[in-house]
Amino acid sequence: MFDTAFAPGAWLSSAGTTFLLIALAEFGDKSQLVCMTLAARHRGLPVVAGAVAAFAVLNLLAVLFGAAVAAWLPEWVVTAAVGALFAFFGINALRFEDEDDDEEIEEKPGHGIFATTFLLIFLAEFGDKTQIAVAGMGSAVDATAVWGGATLALATTSVLGVFAGRRLLNRLPLKWIHRISGVFFLILAALAAAKLIGWL
Repeated sequence: MFDTAFAPGAWLSSAGTTFLLIALAEFGDKSQLVCMTLAARHRGLPVVAGAVAAFAVLNLLAVLFGAAVAAWLPEWVVTAAVGALFAFFGINALRFEDEDDDEEIEEKPGHGIFATTFLLIFLAEFGDKTQIAVAGMGSAVDATAVWGGATLALATTSVLGVFAGRRLLNRLPLKWIHRISGVFFLILAALAAAKLIGWL
């Protein structure tokens, strides 16, 4: 009975179940919106790469160490870091002054966008409900199947977010892209602050 957990059919079933559960949980979640917002102002490939790398690391931590990963640091420290980071990006975006609406969006170096996306996603999703779910599933079925299914699901939602950001938000004037992204990041910062003081 134990050996069947490692059969190809069981592995694919576990990976497929994980994929569906995590994809549905993350669709429209803050991480997908972060990808959408960043992709509206920067090249899509570094955003996708940074998000996928962050999710791969988070899922690996989850399946290896379970929900205890989130307990390494006090929850308030993680929440405060997330809130401060989102507030910084929000204020920075709102301070943007567009001198020429017809000017092309400046593409920043890919490694900087990769690092920015990685850090934002990692902090935002560290100890999040999906990471806890991945940890729980990883303790019940094949951990590699859970990691593969979850990472593929989160990569898919990230790609969809980047596609939406590039195709939809890029139709707006550059200054409005920055305004929208600034407000979005400040809302996330406010939610983190509310959670920190116990309102959520």
